[in-house]
Amino acid sequence: MRLTLTMTVTAIGSFLFGLAYLLVPNCLASLYGLTLDPASQYPRFFGSVLVGFATLLWLSRNVTSGRALRAILVGSFVASCTGLVVAIIQALDPAGNALQWSTVVIYLLLSLGYGDFVLRTPPPR
Repeated sequence: MRLTLTMTVTAIGSFLFGLAYLLVPNCLASLYGLTLDPASQYPRFFGSVLVGFATLLWLSRNVTSGRALRAILVGSFVASCTGLVVAIIQALDPAGNALQWSTVVIYLLLSLGYGDFVLRTPPPR
């Protein structure tokens, strides 16, 4: 149940942030006190990846074991850890506001959650 809940919450959050980055990246960035180059499509690429990640997690959230689940969990753990590093670097940059630390907290919680599934709990069969 905890694995299903973690994957479901991650899928929903990824989908919502992905849509925001796809549709209104400048509005989303302004919440964090950041200004984006209007010509840059990189935020939309990020949104596209988040929507794809959300789809993968949503469709696999009820899988209970197997090599595919293990691959999804390891990939989610790696994505969370690398996202955490990027979020920390961004939060330490003087550009932006304190809301950037919310991204650090989100990625920290995801890293701890997926890390538990990958490193501590018995691996899926």
